[in-house]
Amino acid sequence: MDKLNLPSYDHKIKQEGGKVFIFDEIRKKYIVLTPEEWVRQHFIQYMITKLGYPRGLIKVEGGVKYNGLNKRSDLVAFDRDSEPLLLVECKAPEVYLNQSTFEQAAMYNRTIGARFVVLTNGIEHSCFTYNPETKSIEFLDHLPSFDT
Repeated sequence: MDKLNLPSYDHKIKQEGGKVFIFDEIRKKYIVLTPEEWVRQHFIQYMITKLGYPRGLIKVEGGVKYNGLNKRSDLVAFDRDSEPLLLVECKAPEVYLNQSTFEQAAMYNRTIGARFVVLTNGIEHSCFTYNPETKSIEFLDHLPSFDT
């Protein structure tokens, strides 16, 4: 797998039936290892170890209904009041973060309503916040910690 712009961690990998799996400590099971899953698992570890997000407040691949369609958000972290705090949309390292990926994350967040939204391909990370009162988006120069 690609080297990412995220700290490495002691991940658990296994092979079974000709496929490679990585352990997801949030879902407590092995998941097929794809480039996007590689990014997601590294970002989960970054959220926990560097940004201070509690494991118990992170949801992986939660369902999102938008315009009658069932979609899945990659990661949602909740605050201590169970309100969505951070939505993370993960892409494979070869996927560029562009207007299309930005719009996908913004669309998911219209339903979720997280305070912060992060787009990452493991190499680049982009974070923004949406102000519903002014209907404006502000890009941040850092990734928000849990206690932000």
